[in-house]
Amino acid sequence: MKIKVIITGSTGMVGEGVLQECLVNPSVEEILLINRKPYAIQDRKVKEVILSDFNDLSSLGDSLKDYDACYFCAGVSSIGLSEDEYYKLTYSLTLNFAKSLAAINPNMVFCYVSGRGTDSSEEGRVSWARVKGKTENDLMKLPFKAVYNFRPAFMKPTEGAKNIKPLFKVISFLYPIMRPFNKAYFLTLTEVGKAMINVSLDGYNKNVLEIQDISFLAKE
Repeated sequence: MKIKVIITGSTGMVGEGVLQECLVNPSVEEILLINRKPYAIQDRKVKEVILSDFNDLSSLGDSLKDYDACYFCAGVSSIGLSEDEYYKLTYSLTLNFAKSLAAINPNMVFCYVSGRGTDSSEEGRVSWARVKGKTENDLMKLPFKAVYNFRPAFMKPTEGAKNIKPLFKVISFLYPIMRPFNKAYFLTLTEVGKAMINVSLDGYNKNVLEIQDISFLAKE
């Protein structure tokens, strides 16, 4: 079975890593990038759409009906943002996009990049974790074929990536040393991409995927 996928956030580190895996994975036959600024790639698998407002997918219309999965990798750090700003850029943006997509194509698998430590109760002390928790919970209420919330921690970028945050350059250097001693925190973006593809093809018995689940799915 081959799938057609939508990726958001490919101009960021996580989205780019997922894209890199989709490019080389034989199970993915077509990729649609939905970005707010160009990623600038030329590949036979890839189409790119620039969308300034993620709250409105009406301009794309029926063109989204042919896709099997969406890998929502767009996101921002909470550092330097008020809780209200972070809520708008995390919860509101994600849910508005997902609701519009579900209305167009409910037969799709939706994979959301959340984070380790997300608060499913929505009642903890850490504001970003509450917002992520609410985002996960409300995504799972949407009428998609399935929703999977990915909770990675530290991720090693794929070789050749252009969008690597400074902290993760250090992590890449330390990765061979640290991962054998702490597999509960360290993944590669190749593993994240493989896990998204495999869960789109075969499903999984959990909707919230912790690091151990992502690592397991990447090996299938």
